[in-house]
Amino acid sequence: AVCSMGNSTSRLYSVLAKTLSSGAVSQQQDSLEQLDSARLDPLDPKDLLEECQIVLQKRPPRFQRNFVNLKKNTASNHRPIRVMQWNILAQALGEGKDNFVQCPMEALKWEERKCLILEEILAYKPDILCLQEVDHYFDTFEPLLSRLGYQCTFFPKPWSPCLDVEHNNGPDGCAMFFLKERFELINSANIRLMAMKLKTNQVAIAQTLKCHETGRLFCIAVTHLKARTGWERFRSAQGCDLLQNLKNITQGAKIPLIVCGDFNAEPTEEVYREFSNSSLNLNSAYKLLSPDGQSEPPYTTWKIRPSGECRHTLDYIWYSQHALNVNSALGLLTEEQIGPNRLPSFNYPSDHLSLVCDFSFNQDPDRLL
Repeated sequence: AVCSMGNSTSRLYSVLAKTLSSGAVSQQQDSLEQLDSARLDPLDPKDLLEECQIVLQKRPPRFQRNFVNLKKNTASNHRPIRVMQWNILAQALGEGKDNFVQCPMEALKWEERKCLILEEILAYKPDILCLQEVDHYFDTFEPLLSRLGYQCTFFPKPWSPCLDVEHNNGPDGCAMFFLKERFELINSANIRLMAMKLKTNQVAIAQTLKCHETGRLFCIAVTHLKARTGWERFRSAQGCDLLQNLKNITQGAKIPLIVCGDFNAEPTEEVYREFSNSSLNLNSAYKLLSPDGQSEPPYTTWKIRPSGECRHTLDYIWYSQHALNVNSALGLLTEEQIGPNRLPSFNYPSDHLSLVCDFSFNQDPDRLL
């Protein structure tokens, strides 16, 4: 295949390919210096998508997922705000710690897996992108997404498990990206979550944005709570701490709020109930896909480890239900699409599914939250 892209994009991509190839750690400094010179040039998303598809031409095509229209009869006078939530699977953990016994190591190669991740992002074109388990922020996501017009923020875990893996790419953490043409940053807070009065290894980012089109403020937050069974009370404490921080940031819910995250908690857990019953008046957007609007999806992650098959609902997009409307949500992959070997795979780059919602502001800004 012949790429019809301009020189600056091709040059950037070749630099990335060298930087990110295994065994190329010694070249990273020189490559990143080259990236700095290219970073300022705007990048056409179609060109980047074309580059990704060339790299992925030997892999199966992307799964087809459709948006489900959830809009009520309320008219909106502004473009919807598309929010994407995704635990993208840290590269060091995927290759070194997570033991996906049915996933071939070949499917986890970063040179191709990063293109699957980028392809997913480019396909849905989020206005705001919230990611967890990001360990290639500085050499992949920040340089590329900043050139696509996003403002980028990263907050790593203090003691990332990625650092225990040989040839790691640094710590993983949460990352947030928003389109500068649509929003202005009013305030940004990096939050190290507390539990039982102790600082923990889990983090959150909360940013107050002003929508250029409507002039309205809202807060967007991303987090990744403690994993593993047996840590339910710990997650509950982290959730309480995050909610308290968000109450302060939103001035007691005067500012509408969207919270994206891998909570590592099923809907039966206490931390889920805390968010459901909070004075911030939050609802979980993906409940709206169920027939009664009250049930979470059957899964947002599905993998096979040595201990067995793990099928759980852990990922959520919470929103201020009286201040914001959910216009649509991206349907999940079916069991047939996921396949018997589950995730990740040659088709899909992470063990977690991406969640995408379109939001609009309630038309009465004075209505109580």
